[in-house]
Amino acid sequence: MEAEGTMAVTSATETERKYEATGPLPELTGTGPVAAVRGPDAAPAVLEARYYDTEDRRLTADGITLRRRTGGDDPGWHLKLPVDGDTREEIRAPHSEHPPDGLTDLIRSRTRGAPLVPLVELRTERETRLLLDAAGQPLAEVVRDRVDALRGPRAAHWVEYEVELRPAAGAGLLDLIEERLTAAGLPRSQAPSKAARALAATATPPPAPRPGPALPAGSAGERVMAYVRRQVRLIVELDPAVRRGVPDSVHRMRVATRRLRSALRSQWAVLDRERTGPIAGELRRLGAELGVDRDREVLAGRLRRRLSQLEPELRRGPLEQRVAAYTDRPRADTSVRALDSARHLDLLTSLDALLTDPPLLPDAYWPAGPVLTLAVRHDVRRMERRLRAARRTPPGPDRDAAWHAARKAAKRARYAAETAGKRKRAKKLAQVQRVLGQHQDSVQARAALLRIAAAAEAAGEASFSYGVVYEREHGLAEGYEREL
Repeated sequence: MEAEGTMAVTSATETERKYEATGPLPELTGTGPVAAVRGPDAAPAVLEARYYDTEDRRLTADGITLRRRTGGDDPGWHLKLPVDGDTREEIRAPHSEHPPDGLTDLIRSRTRGAPLVPLVELRTERETRLLLDAAGQPLAEVVRDRVDALRGPRAAHWVEYEVELRPAAGAGLLDLIEERLTAAGLPRSQAPSKAARALAATATPPPAPRPGPALPAGSAGERVMAYVRRQVRLIVELDPAVRRGVPDSVHRMRVATRRLRSALRSQWAVLDRERTGPIAGELRRLGAELGVDRDREVLAGRLRRRLSQLEPELRRGPLEQRVAAYTDRPRADTSVRALDSARHLDLLTSLDALLTDPPLLPDAYWPAGPVLTLAVRHDVRRMERRLRAARRTPPGPDRDAAWHAARKAAKRARYAAETAGKRKRAKKLAQVQRVLGQHQDSVQARAALLRIAAAAEAAGEASFSYGVVYEREHGLAEGYEREL
């Protein structure tokens, strides 16, 4: 677990599976590394929980649960976010009357201003068994839960087994346990969570989500909308990770915004750009705001690497400290501010509308191959024109700007190739993009070195070392240009 924020919020990952308790629990000793089973305790624990969601159950639809629990060894608020397969992240906060901001912020991309209301209450009597290895270390926890669900006058009752891995266990242990349970007539539960099962049994079904348009299999529209849907899903799902500062989450969301924006601009034969233009503009704004801290981190890393490569006799002055003073400024938190803005919530609403009612053009209904190949060729030709223009431009700032324009065109062409399913072409374009990206990073590093050297001179420090690194960066940039 690791603490976050200022309100004692903690988090932990859990990997678990649920099974229908249609019979007694079989003997699990000897299942893989399981050497012994301990428990259950004499008296079951009693857990009471109230689950919250929007009226139309947006959290449940995305496999998310928010509850306030009493009883057991972890009372308080619990937010569970899907991670992968059987794994979820549980984020906890102390008991309070209303859902705490530290948790509701993490689901804002789903709720989007809709109020959270209590939807169902569960009372669980839990018997716990521990599966131990030969050294007595817990490998997994197996609980038998007798659940009573209540929603107004409606009630539901069931019994289930839940198997949760402990950190010392390998992921394969779940499969071995499942073999024992299913052989004993205990099938895997079809409900993703207790809350989802309770709501299905005690409440009227929520409004069905609006389906997207019916597109012919293998059509250009089907391929493009599948690509668009993946990027929209990433933007929404990465929101909690960006807010919590999870490594690489800002970069991944930024890439998703770029891919989506490129799709809206490149697929002009499939999607009406007059209608998608405002969305593309908002995606550009979001990408820029996400990039503020990320770009600074990339710059700092590059400068530190270059300084560390200097020979001892070429080092003059407090180099690392001076670079740190330039790059290690407090995080701007522009990413979180961007996600908190009303403008961002409007963008998410627009993206929902794009998925359910996309502005499709007639070519969307034609086979994907010819239509999407045309888009790739168009973007590749655009990239090649910019590369030729950069090569013809005399050295200097204008040439650097021309290479940067070519980089953006290469990125767009790469994403068009991804959408078209042309993996080999996308891989080659990614290589071009990588070299152009290194060139742009060198341009940014040299500009920063000039400013750092000026600050050093103003403080009476030697600037010789920054000049050496500047010249080496210049040589690297020339090498990148030769690669192209």
